[in-house]
Amino acid sequence: MKRQSLFLLCAGIGAGAVTLALSRRQPAPPANRIPARRDLSNTPQHSSGTVRAARRLNRAAGLLATSVLADSGVEHYRGSFKNRAMFTPLIVSGATLAISAHGTADMRPAAHRVRDVTYALAAVTGLVGTGFHFYNVGRKLGGFSWQNLFYGAPLGAPMAILLSGLIGFSSERLRESQPDEQQGPEIFDLPAGRMLAAVISVGLLGTTAEAALLHFRGAYHNPAMYLPVTLPPIGALLMAQVCVGTRTRHVAARNWMWLLVAMGFAGSGFHAYGISRNMGGFANWSQNILAGPPLPAPPSFSGLALAGLACIDLVREHPDA
Repeated sequence: MKRQSLFLLCAGIGAGAVTLALSRRQPAPPANRIPARRDLSNTPQHSSGTVRAARRLNRAAGLLATSVLADSGVEHYRGSFKNRAMFTPLIVSGATLAISAHGTADMRPAAHRVRDVTYALAAVTGLVGTGFHFYNVGRKLGGFSWQNLFYGAPLGAPMAILLSGLIGFSSERLRESQPDEQQGPEIFDLPAGRMLAAVISVGLLGTTAEAALLHFRGAYHNPAMYLPVTLPPIGALLMAQVCVGTRTRHVAARNWMWLLVAMGFAGSGFHAYGISRNMGGFANWSQNILAGPPLPAPPSFSGLALAGLACIDLVREHPDA
């Protein structure tokens, strides 16, 4: 059992390292994908930029889905899957992870129908799951009391799969966008970069609120517990600056997103340390992993930050996006 828990921890750290490595890769521009009616002198560069940004968004959506898959698996196992709907986020997040990997490898400047459907399903699952969790907490004795908010179904947790679906679905819209010299890439007739920046900014604030509640439950006994409630809001403000369309290089926002990427993966290490300090440590994994700080939760910050990096690079390449 101890080996299994250590294997899961190492696998999570390895997945984070691979994600960071892939996020720095610069894929070659796709060939032979230029519509005849467009200007051949500009299209390859623009197509390459939008597909590159879309693939990075696929990676971000996949990391969020991985966090949801592991976290909901542990939390719903703790709840004994007493409601069969509790299997839904595991199935949907697993499918989202798979199609995100497919999108990451796909260099074609065209949306994929299966990925579209899966990402849309993930977003709907997040909304419905949030409703279930609110209902679960509200029906307990005392309603929305501190006790129930601390130990009932986490209200903000399903929003991670919602964000994964939104980011992934936006990546498909970005692929099929056809920017030119007069107009940057768009998503639903809105500037792609600004729309994504708004989604990421709100997502960072929501994820911070969830972390703040659970760390308040832990009485902030470790000063490091203040990091996920102070650093992400600054990142949200910087992404809001990207959203309003100021024509800068957004160096501060880009550096801050990398800081949040590192913070998310480091958070899993801190949570692993917290579990090891409980009685029995990882030798008593069947109890401590369920009762201790959630190992897979912090990388959700990393997933949002990776999406932020893709958004910033898109805006830097297409100032009108």
